[in-house]
Amino acid sequence: MTGERPIGNVIVTGAAGGIGQALVRGFAEAGYGVIATDHCAVPEDLPCEGFVQADLQRTVVEPDYAEAIFTQIRQHLGNRPLKALINNAAVQILGPADKLSRQDWRATLDVNLLAPFFWAQAFLPELEASHGTVLNISSIHARLTKPKFVAYATSKAALSSLTRAMAVELGARVRVNAIEPAAIDTPMLRAGFDGNEHGYQQLSECHPTASIGKPEDLALLARMVVELNISFLSGAVIDFSGGLRARLHDPV
Repeated sequence: MTGERPIGNVIVTGAAGGIGQALVRGFAEAGYGVIATDHCAVPEDLPCEGFVQADLQRTVVEPDYAEAIFTQIRQHLGNRPLKALINNAAVQILGPADKLSRQDWRATLDVNLLAPFFWAQAFLPELEASHGTVLNISSIHARLTKPKFVAYATSKAALSSLTRAMAVELGARVRVNAIEPAAIDTPMLRAGFDGNEHGYQQLSECHPTASIGKPEDLALLARMVVELNISFLSGAVIDFSGGLRARLHDPV
């Protein structure tokens, strides 16, 4: 930040992860005041106006806890307009269909689907007042998936559907859009390929662009959706997959 008055606020959930930090930095560099949240402590040097440590699942199942968290966030908002709520936080619990527990499903749906809804519901007055945007970070798994991702893929498919349904419901009051990224180069993704550089290269090459997405580029796309303020852009679920969603994987 330059010390100038922010042009407006955005809320970013899941701000401590690789994509979350890129979102925070991208909006902060563009002059927004970013109110960041995550279940862990604030990362060092994260350029946010305010940080609220919050358990998203508890905001779904405990109304009093949720209201306390929302009150803290509103205190950071001050009297500046809320331009966007970016529902980025997610959990990815992997396992075969015959092993997933009720707890696995509950956590997945609470964080990945219900929290985005209830957070949007909570901040609807502020977003409507500023003609703001709800932006959901969904996933390519909403449409294309693989074994052991049944809970995660189902939650993301539902999140993309929620995006379209809320856009219809809210109409001109608040725009609601989503982005469905494929593989993004984050520390978490890299950790999954620790000692397996060949596997990481294979993942890159399976995308038609022969590359893995950059979190900074995803943040730039998010900023474009928010900043362009195109009233007709609502209910959109934007493909950010390096062409992977268009590729047919038949044997040669």
